[in-house]
Amino acid sequence: MRHSGIVVLFVSLWLFMACGGKRVEEKVVMVTIEPQRFFAEQIAGDRFVVRTVVPSGQSPETYDPTPRQMVEIGQSIAYLRIGAIGFEQAWMQKIAENNPQLKLYDLSDNMPLLQETEHEHSTHAHQHGGVDPHIWSSIEGARVIAWNTLQAFIELDKEHTDYYWANYNRLATRIDSVETVLKQRLAPVQGSAFIIYHPALTYLAAEFGLHQLCIEMDGKEPSPAQLEQLVEEAKAHRAQIVFVQQEFDQKNARLIAQETGCRLVAINPLNYHWEKELIHIADALSNGKTD
Repeated sequence: MRHSGIVVLFVSLWLFMACGGKRVEEKVVMVTIEPQRFFAEQIAGDRFVVRTVVPSGQSPETYDPTPRQMVEIGQSIAYLRIGAIGFEQAWMQKIAENNPQLKLYDLSDNMPLLQETEHEHSTHAHQHGGVDPHIWSSIEGARVIAWNTLQAFIELDKEHTDYYWANYNRLATRIDSVETVLKQRLAPVQGSAFIIYHPALTYLAAEFGLHQLCIEMDGKEPSPAQLEQLVEEAKAHRAQIVFVQQEFDQKNARLIAQETGCRLVAINPLNYHWEKELIHIADALSNGKTD
């Protein structure tokens, strides 16, 4: 019986050490938002584990990481930032200072970034200074993110360069397919306007000749006078859609939809399923499916 107990103890210790060893050997890369995880996982395949800091339903403009997440970031091999989103502006310097061994990559490198004050076809622009960070909600942005992600993984794991290139080429083909669908859906509505609370579709609007009218002002709720002005502007542009997002208050969006006769459509630009979400948005804009 004693011998049997020793064997059980030995097996338990072996399993514990094996599992612990697996955790230590696990190569983790952190990203800020879910769309990044989509691109990173397509290229990394089974060579890395990709984890997102900002959970679904939370705003990456204002999110603060938990202590556990900060530990997890410190234990990861690299951090792929999206560029200039609120969370990164507030936390990346501290993350870099606390983790000098952490490799940092900016996925917006070589992306023609739009200034927040130059792209809005409305006085109701969200401005927190600097560039608009929402590059993933566009075809050009997706290509830049994919390319920079490829370069990051090659640098992190040169031995498997061909593997990452093969995965990248498959992803590039998928991005091309989404572009074809978007061109078909959005060509008939080029020049039209849509209303959105938070300006998450800036680059998409620029790519396909659309007008983005924003409810948010300087990151704050608009005043009654500003709301009235936006309603008039929406009518002048003959807007037909008001997009709402789960991370932001929908009260004013619903009010504007009622005042303008626009359809209210829920979108999630932070959706992991990047392809599905962009096509859903295009369908809504072209008066197609909205669910």
